[in-house]
Amino acid sequence: MHFSAFARLSDADREVLAKALKKRVRVLPPKHDIIREGDRPRYVNVILDGWAQRYKQLADGRRQILSFFIAGDLCDTNVFILKAMDHSLSTVTEVNLAEISQFEFQEIIENSPRISQALWWSELVTVAIQREWTTNIGQRTAYERIAHLFCELFVRLRTVGRTEGNSCEFPLIQSEIADATGLTQVHVNRTIQEMRRDQLIELRNKRLLVFDLERLKSVSLFNPNYLHLDHEGAFIDAND
Repeated sequence: MHFSAFARLSDADREVLAKALKKRVRVLPPKHDIIREGDRPRYVNVILDGWAQRYKQLADGRRQILSFFIAGDLCDTNVFILKAMDHSLSTVTEVNLAEISQFEFQEIIENSPRISQALWWSELVTVAIQREWTTNIGQRTAYERIAHLFCELFVRLRTVGRTEGNSCEFPLIQSEIADATGLTQVHVNRTIQEMRRDQLIELRNKRLLVFDLERLKSVSLFNPNYLHLDHEGAFIDAND
């Protein structure tokens, strides 16, 4: 977990987290449900490697992807108050997943105020991302929605050291982009082709190449303030 973005953790805090993340690890294949809507949650899931997603599915099979998870992300931190999941989690790629039980998780946050503070900050960012996605679907054009998604994922991946120059891993297929942006797959295909012609991006071999990130931010009206990349919680010092 990249909690150092939200609090200055002590060596003891880091050791506690490392131990928790190693205790129960699963390797799941692509396109596999981690937990389904209606299931009783038992663990906090942490993505160690790979991509996952949160989604809702309607009775007729239509699906809305609500968020994407990358390495270091917690899928949910408050699921223990639920008797049943109100959404589903699934893998996009092969995923290495750490499971932290309710008892272990509560023990960690009770014994480490700094980890608890970092969790609050992490949840604030998660909610802020959800607000931005709602704004995307409600107000942005198709071009702006898809460009915004590219910006967000590229910036998030860069923050955790998962980019190489102006490129990054991008395993999403067009149907997944469509389900995340509220568009049809045909519309997504046309829009991505338009972005290529505008020399903004290139998608090839499950990688995203961003030719001009500042121009991509401009056309998508992307403001990274909702990601809180200035580490506003870093003033919380483990040694205070």
